[in-house]
Amino acid sequence: MTLFSAFRRDIERAPSAGWKRFTRWLRHQMPTGLYARSLLIIILPMVLLQAVVAFVFMERHWQLVTQRLSMAVTRDIAAIIDLIETYPQDDDYAEITRIARERLELIISVEQGTTLPPPRSKPFFNILDEILSEEIVRQIRRPFWIDTVGESKVVEIRILLDNKILRVYARRNQAYASNTHIFLLWMVGASLVLILISILFLRGQIRPILALAQAAESFGKGQKMPESFAPRGADEVRRAGLAFILMRERIERQIEQRTAMLTGVSHDLRTILTRFKLQLALAGDKPELQGMGKDVEDMQTMLEGYLSFARGDAEEDVGKLRLSDLIDRLSLEAELHERAFSSAIDGDDEIMVRPNAFTRLVGNVVSNALRYAKTVHVEARHRAKWLTIIVDDDGPGIPENVREDVFKPFFRLDEARNLDASGTGLGLAIALDIARSHGGNVTLSDSPLGGLRVTIRVPV
Repeated sequence: MTLFSAFRRDIERAPSAGWKRFTRWLRHQMPTGLYARSLLIIILPMVLLQAVVAFVFMERHWQLVTQRLSMAVTRDIAAIIDLIETYPQDDDYAEITRIARERLELIISVEQGTTLPPPRSKPFFNILDEILSEEIVRQIRRPFWIDTVGESKVVEIRILLDNKILRVYARRNQAYASNTHIFLLWMVGASLVLILISILFLRGQIRPILALAQAAESFGKGQKMPESFAPRGADEVRRAGLAFILMRERIERQIEQRTAMLTGVSHDLRTILTRFKLQLALAGDKPELQGMGKDVEDMQTMLEGYLSFARGDAEEDVGKLRLSDLIDRLSLEAELHERAFSSAIDGDDEIMVRPNAFTRLVGNVVSNALRYAKTVHVEARHRAKWLTIIVDDDGPGIPENVREDVFKPFFRLDEARNLDASGTGLGLAIALDIARSHGGNVTLSDSPLGGLRVTIRVPV
């Protein structure tokens, strides 16, 4: 069923439903960019106004002027016919020919005969042919033949008299408003100039908005803001740019303060743990102290995990990373775990990310798959705007009802699997945090291999 038939069916059943379908279709056809929409706001009213003006002009002025000119030419021809039929003339009608040429600006000749040429094909759009024919029928009421086709400056008219044919040659501009196109050309030309000026003006107004959007997108991906960015353009755009700069400075200042605080906490806690290790070492290798030593090691591992999650890798700069090198590193890890590993790369091998953070993101996901599954497949798809990495395994998977919860910090599964080797419940939380710092996301679903599918999708 076509869109038109569906729209017509909806109109017959429920006008409101048909109108909603039409407006939805119209929204899909409209451009989404601010620059294109702004141009439409300027161009569409101008085009509609020109269409209305052109229609009114064609309907009123052009047709009326052409009708009056054709009426005058036809009246002159009718007068010549009356002279020929009323007053005796010489054989070649020299006197009437002279009067027509000098006074009426018509070239005439009278020929013997009673047969007119066959009618010529009518042009698709020729107002002169239509109006002039109507005037001849109305004023002269005799059989006639007319030739107005082509770009010739002369119009030929043949009229059948009693036993002869009157041939009349008139200039086209005598019966037709031939200079009317100049008005249309001026109207269209002026509109094109105005549209060009509007385009140049809009480019200058839209450019600061695009720069602000690019700066916000770069900041959302964890990249450095372009150094050339500065609030420009209209007052509203300047205020938005200034507000974004202040927001970015507050966020960066907060991150720096948090990083400094975590560095101090890390130093203090590690000092205490080092003391515990030293005291346990001095106490000797006693069986009753082995559990305490294991607890100290677990505490240190958990502390590193907490600090890594809280600190993140926001301070790392964006750089180049080769997907093939990352896959090779994961393949070596799979060999150490004695797991079946396969991979595929579709697209450009080189990507622009924060290398250490992104390597940790993919490494956490794949390490978890290697820990709980026997077969792991990694596929990387590098497209023009997005990088998608899919990790499939045949492990126990994660129940669907807790797939949203596993992204929460410190959430741990009592069964099946856990993404964090230390058991702190931070594996997926760290992975999601790194993906979102790149402007992407991490999602979980069922794998064709029977286990879990982890999809990492980040913009590039």
